[in-house]
Amino acid sequence: MNWLFASGHAVDVVLAVLALELVWLVRRGWAPRHAVLRLAPGALMLLALRAALTGAEWPWIALPLALSFPVHLADLRRH
Repeated sequence: MNWLFASGHAVDVVLAVLALELVWLVRRGWAPRHAVLRLAPGALMLLALRAALTGAEWPWIALPLALSFPVHLADLRRH
């Protein structure tokens, strides 16, 4: 199991599940942009986690983490 996390592939699995959830939401009648706005903050935080797990430089961790907040606010504003 160590290799799964050290390589970042554990995050890849969760991102794949998020992609399936996106397809499921759109098929259930969600507008694609609304579904993306709902899932994007989590996906961005997962990308930051993947960068941290794989030893990326700090900007590659900070950037998606910082971007997740305005995207989350955009989703909240939608309601």
